[in-house]
Amino acid sequence: MAALTFRIEDLALHAGFRHLLSIPDITVDLRYGTANNFVGRDLYGDLDCAWLHKDAADALEAASKSLRAARPNLQLLVLDALRPQRVQEALWQALEGTPLTMYLANPITGSIHSFGMAVDVTLTNADGEELDMGTPFDDLTELSHPGLEEGFFLQGQLTENQLANRHLLRDLMTGSGYRGISTEWWHFDFGDRQQVRANYPRVL
Repeated sequence: MAALTFRIEDLALHAGFRHLLSIPDITVDLRYGTANNFVGRDLYGDLDCAWLHKDAADALEAASKSLRAARPNLQLLVLDALRPQRVQEALWQALEGTPLTMYLANPITGSIHSFGMAVDVTLTNADGEELDMGTPFDDLTELSHPGLEEGFFLQGQLTENQLANRHLLRDLMTGSGYRGISTEWWHFDFGDRQQVRANYPRVL
């Protein structure tokens, strides 16, 4: 359990968080604040969820700077960042009782998103168009799994270009201290999950 919990409405009272708008050269489209997600409805409403813990935000800024230096025609697009516990509970309820819960952290344990220490990202080109990653964000199928993508490539279900785009994103994020996961090409944690849950505040 986290050392501290507080409601997102009280976030301004707590030091250590950084707004995404303070990070240069990224764009933000929080999909759970729209109907463009697997639940099909806006889960954020009036809540401002465009935040990360400062540790994760600083690393995201480093990733953005690296991308700007290496590929100035590309930009990071943040699809989700700080996800309050209550929203994680709503997502879990939407999939509860199905095998698809494998794509979510049980809210009892706590998603790293709820600590502001995970981010969902992709890449866009100079026209603001998302690079082709082989699946859209929130595609809850094995085709989204980084751990299986080489096999899908050999089967012709992922192209060389799609695989290269995934590798570019993954190399960028891991090079800035993030860790990818085996089931979602877009998701990256900052820090060890057990340590985050033990030492960082959880946002409710």
